[in-house]
Amino acid sequence: MDEQEKKQSSNYNHSARSGAAGKGERSQPHRVSIKDDPSTRVEAAMLEEKQQELEKTCAQAAANLDGWQRERAEFSNFKRRIEREQAQQHQVLTGEIIKKYLVILDDLELALKNKPKDGDGAAWAEGITLIARKLQSVIEAENVERICENNVPFDPNLHEAISNEENAEFESGYVIEVVRQGYKLGERILRPAMVRVAR
Repeated sequence: MDEQEKKQSSNYNHSARSGAAGKGERSQPHRVSIKDDPSTRVEAAMLEEKQQELEKTCAQAAANLDGWQRERAEFSNFKRRIEREQAQQHQVLTGEIIKKYLVILDDLELALKNKPKDGDGAAWAEGITLIARKLQSVIEAENVERICENNVPFDPNLHEAISNEENAEFESGYVIEVVRQGYKLGERILRPAMVRVAR
C-alpha cells in the first residue's frame, strides 16, 4: 500500500470513529428535573394552599361545635333552674293556701272528738265527719303529709314541744302524744306538730 492509500484509510477510520461517537452522544436524551418544572411548582403551591384552607376550615368547625355544645349545656342548665324555681314557687303558693284551711280542719276534728252517738245529733255529726274527710282528701291530693306519729324521737324540725314530762312507758326524748297534728309539703314544714315529750 503506497503512502496515499494509507492516508485515505486513516482518514476513513477517524471519520468512522467520530461518527460513532456523535451517534452515541445523540442517543442519550436530555433529562429535566421535576422540581425544575414550572407547572409542577404551581400545582404544589396550589395543593399547599388548599391544605391550609382545609385545616383552617376544620379548626373553625371545631370551634363552632365547641361553642354550640357550651351554649346547649348553658341553656339546659337554665331550663332546669327555671323549672326548679317554678316548682318551688308553686309549692310555696300551695302551702300558703293550704295553711289557711288547716285551722278549719283542726276545728272540725276537735268538734268530732265529742260527737253525739245517738239521736238527731248523731246524724248531724256524721255529716260533719264526711265534710272533714273531704277536706282532708283535698289537702292530701296536694301531696301534703300529716305529722301525727306517737312514740317517735322528738325532732325539732317536725315537732313543737308543749310539755316535757316523766313517763315510764316512753323513752326519754320520745313523743308521748300528738296534741295537734302537723303538716308538711315535700320537705317544707307547713306547721309543726304540737307534742308532749317524755323526759
